[in-house]
Amino acid sequence: MLLLDLQKRLKTLIRARIESGDITGSELARQAGFQQAHISNFLNGRRGLSVEATDQVMRVLSLDVHDLLDLAPPVRGISARAEDYEDVPLIGCAAAMMSEFARGEVRQELKFKRSFLQRLRAEKTTERQHWVRFVLVKADADSCRAMYPRLLPGAMLLIDRHYCSVKPYRQQDRNMYLVRKAGQCLVRYLEMQDAQLWLRPENQEFPLDYISLQGGKKITDCVVGRVAHVSIET
Repeated sequence: MLLLDLQKRLKTLIRARIESGDITGSELARQAGFQQAHISNFLNGRRGLSVEATDQVMRVLSLDVHDLLDLAPPVRGISARAEDYEDVPLIGCAAAMMSEFARGEVRQELKFKRSFLQRLRAEKTTERQHWVRFVLVKADADSCRAMYPRLLPGAMLLIDRHYCSVKPYRQQDRNMYLVRKAGQCLVRYLEMQDAQLWLRPENQEFPLDYISLQGGKKITDCVVGRVAHVSIET
């Protein structure tokens, strides 16, 4: 992969953030410390970004180089070697909380780059080592509204079921999680306070919720896993 390819990937990510309403071009330029025309020219292909400018933009967007390398959405038709890809099952939310699920629970299998999956850090715990680590679920309408603009309608979520810690995966960035509460699956940010697990939405119009962990209940009893990747089918 060439540096030009990485800049194309960054351009795609910037456009997605702007289109989702997460940030505007002028806000990005201001926070990165240069003129709006600098971002506009980059997005319209009139100029590239220097290494320093690229670093500044990525800091503002809380990205690292892994977000630019092989961050492939699921693919159906591939010409590369089969061993370069791993099948990830698409399942319902109810099955996602099971250590094992029947073949009938698998709605589809989609392929992800094995190198991408291997780069994702797991939590240092052995409690779920026998679980299938990665599963896919489709975000429901409630979660998409609660986490807008981080989630858009039709979002497909790659869930890392070996990561249930509330510690940030990346510094200064909040993890999204798939959580089970009262038989319903929710996508939220999580915060631990005393014996309560707080479920915080991105959209402030949605209420703050919580799950009590009293009585010996553990976080792994309700947290399916960390949302490791979000893809949108178009």
